[in-house]
Amino acid sequence: MEKLLKLAIFISALYEVHANWMYLGLSSVGVVPVPDSCGRIPGLVQPQLEVCQNNPEALPCVSEGARRGIIECKNQFKFERWNCTTNSRNSSVFGPVLHQGTRETAFIYAITSAGVVHAVTQSCSAGNLTDCACDVSKAGLPTPEGWTWGGCSDNIKYGMQFGKKFVDAPERYRRNLGTTRERVRIMMNLHNNEAGRKIIQAGMKTECRCHGVSGSCAIKTCWKVMPTFSEVGALLKDKYEKSVEIAPRAKRKLRRRERQRRRVPIKDTEIVHIAASPNYCRANSKNGILGTKGRECNKRSRGADSCNLLCCGRGYNTETIFNKSHVCSLELFGHGLVNLKHTT
Repeated sequence: MEKLLKLAIFISALYEVHANWMYLGLSSVGVVPVPDSCGRIPGLVQPQLEVCQNNPEALPCVSEGARRGIIECKNQFKFERWNCTTNSRNSSVFGPVLHQGTRETAFIYAITSAGVVHAVTQSCSAGNLTDCACDVSKAGLPTPEGWTWGGCSDNIKYGMQFGKKFVDAPERYRRNLGTTRERVRIMMNLHNNEAGRKIIQAGMKTECRCHGVSGSCAIKTCWKVMPTFSEVGALLKDKYEKSVEIAPRAKRKLRRRERQRRRVPIKDTEIVHIAASPNYCRANSKNGILGTKGRECNKRSRGADSCNLLCCGRGYNTETIFNKSHVCSLELFGHGLVNLKHTT
């Protein structure tokens, strides 16, 4: 209780007023909050407050999920011009980029949504939540291949239901507000939230254990597990590279901006954006861009971390660093005398 109050007071003291549930990923909610204290956590809309009050033990999972999303975002973009900048003094976590509708915005929504599903589902399998457990719905059922479903499958169904209810709440709360473009932006965010969840579902793997004398595998029991979160991050990074630009107007469904492909449905696992990304080369405090000045680049690389791309044509300084190594050798003489030699 005391820890949660300190967290709430700290968040309230931030000088950014647009709080976001993702900020839980930069804070520590290691204790289960008392339901009455949920209202002291800024950034939660009414449906999220209800989840906190009715299922308070799940809030640390949300915090852990947001944290995983933030860390994986930084990992996937550590060599790029935009390196998933966060600001612990900004309660929206990512600053203006979160509201710009770019490919980077799309990735943030998808990876943090996936993070919550991943953390909640893992907690279910570990027996840490009273509302769910591992998935045993197929336990004991045979398969055409001759093995049997068993073990403790990850309960991805519960994780996705919880994630949809909690993570989508802010967008659903305001989806009928604002201009047409703002409503399309909300639809975009909801789509990318779902893409993050679907990527985990599509990446579920089958693991098996053999039973029999001397590992003969006479009987094989299998169960479903989620991909690791680094695998989820890599899959979403690939979707980011192929992000679909959408039309600024939409009625019920998002449409591709490219007229020739407008009738091609957008897949649930694709991420979408509505605005072009800036080049992120030069600092722009208004847009939350730090620029690339002072970053380290790889002179030998041809990828995103190459000096040509990361320095944006401004040139770069090189530093030569010499490392001296010392090798010691021992020579043994008569009477136990030892001669120690140093070579560099």
